[in-house]
Amino acid sequence: MFDSFLDELHESIRARGGRPAAVPQGLDECRSAKGSVIRSWLWDVPGFRRWRVSRMDAGDSLQVLNSVAYPDFSNEQPLMGVDLLWFGGRQKLVAVLDFQPLQQDKAYLEHQLQDLRALHQRFPELSGEETMRSFDPNQYFSPWLLFCRGGAEEATRSLPQAFSAFLSSYWDLTERSSSAVSSLEPAEVEQLQIAYDRYSAERDPAHGLFTSHFGKEWSDRFLHEFLFPASAS
Repeated sequence: MFDSFLDELHESIRARGGRPAAVPQGLDECRSAKGSVIRSWLWDVPGFRRWRVSRMDAGDSLQVLNSVAYPDFSNEQPLMGVDLLWFGGRQKLVAVLDFQPLQQDKAYLEHQLQDLRALHQRFPELSGEETMRSFDPNQYFSPWLLFCRGGAEEATRSLPQAFSAFLSSYWDLTERSSSAVSSLEPAEVEQLQIAYDRYSAERDPAHGLFTSHFGKEWSDRFLHEFLFPASAS
């Protein structure tokens, strides 16, 4: 379901000078007795200190694409977050695309999220109200995140267009931010990104899913060494 999205993401990273980086040993791929497989990549991208991507294939039961981009500490721009889930048996899509803000200051949100706000208006079918079961929507999520609970119609028509526009807008934000004066010191950005990892690791709703497929030992390593490595510090 999400292979074309994965290819588009990787191609856009390469086009901007991204190079593969080493994934911690044993976490680049895992196969379960159920037949599920998860593969992960790390990218060294100019302007970013870390960019991770994961793709899980559990056949008709579940397809997942997840990615988070962490800008350099000298850049206060939001993190980029992608979460796409497809439940084939139920023909159900859950999609979250967001510029994840480091803080909820109004001036910061208005400055950093104007492109995302435009996408929110452009794609009303991905502008639904998300009920955050595991997260506080007022912390590390933007007011204009693109969210959808839908079916095959949204997965094959709305989402591909929104995904492409979302990536393009984030790269545009990155280009502008590279020459902008940051209101946050690098040390502040570092602490905010560390706090994001710790907060997310404590509440990650996918950890139970990964545990059910790949076992607790591997999933614990995956959570703290790959998904949110600053949570272990």
